[in-house]
Amino acid sequence: MMAVKALDWDDDALLLLDQRQLPVRTAWIRCLTADDVAAAISQLVVRGAPAIGVAAAYGLALAARGNPELAGIERAAADLVAARPTAVNLAWAVRRLLTRVRDLPAEERAEAALAEARAVQAEDEDACLRMARNGAGLFGEDRVEILTHCNTGALATAGIGTALGVVREVFSRGRLARLWMCEARPVQQGARLTAWEAEREGLPATLICDTAAGVVLSQRPIAAVIVGADRIAADGSTANKVGTYQLAVLAARHGVPFYVVAPTSTVDLDLPDGSSIPIEERDADEVRRVRGLQVAPPTIEVFNPAFDVTPPDLVTAIITEGGVARAPLADGLRALCGKV
Repeated sequence: MMAVKALDWDDDALLLLDQRQLPVRTAWIRCLTADDVAAAISQLVVRGAPAIGVAAAYGLALAARGNPELAGIERAAADLVAARPTAVNLAWAVRRLLTRVRDLPAEERAEAALAEARAVQAEDEDACLRMARNGAGLFGEDRVEILTHCNTGALATAGIGTALGVVREVFSRGRLARLWMCEARPVQQGARLTAWEAEREGLPATLICDTAAGVVLSQRPIAAVIVGADRIAADGSTANKVGTYQLAVLAARHGVPFYVVAPTSTVDLDLPDGSSIPIEERDADEVRRVRGLQVAPPTIEVFNPAFDVTPPDLVTAIITEGGVARAPLADGLRALCGKV
């Protein structure tokens, strides 16, 4: 049974596990307003595209509870969407709730918004299970070693995870020999979060520096590199935590399949290709400092993109809750999203 949970609802507030404190301390933050939720998303209290989509849905439900007038709900929606620009699940969830409540009488909006947010959460939990089964089916009957990047587990979703959910399913079938986890600098979601989840789930796992990925791929029998995504363009280009693109290049060099795991809500068919995906740039001190310790000159110029884009020719397959898209990825994604 899943031993990790990123968020919960307790009738009048959204509870978020503060992922900034992990793995040192387990602390929950209570969000009472949409502003609280937007700040928590922006500050990485909660992260991972599906999880922030669910959190934003509850944030809009809190907004409707505080002020059921449509103008106030729409202002809260705009603030939530602006909190993290790359992850499309956030905007998708907010649009979904706005559509649900827009034409209702004011007195019905709060209850309807909360019901819709609960539905978003339940659907993500179910999608995680289906992605896990679809992904695990790509591996044979032998025990396998898998390499992953960043955190794509229960901390990044409402369920068991996307890419890490697949790993969990492979493990439950007795076929996971070793999970290799990149640390994911500069915020170290792999070191802090994936390693934390792996220990609690009893996964056989080894943490590596991002710069050691080439060594692992060249020396170990890696069956696949498996990652998540924060946005997938119509052509199959995928935006994920910075460092993913170089892993895809390394995987191609060593003939290792490169799998992306994400729900169809992460697919943005309105964006034609990867160049259209907005890439969030974060505070320079995430690079200059590590857990509060200064590791670079305090005034040195820093480029700190939170994500990079992997082109479709480096992606072996995209695994969703509805099935698996292979080349040509554009056709497969449209079919999975019901747009054929």
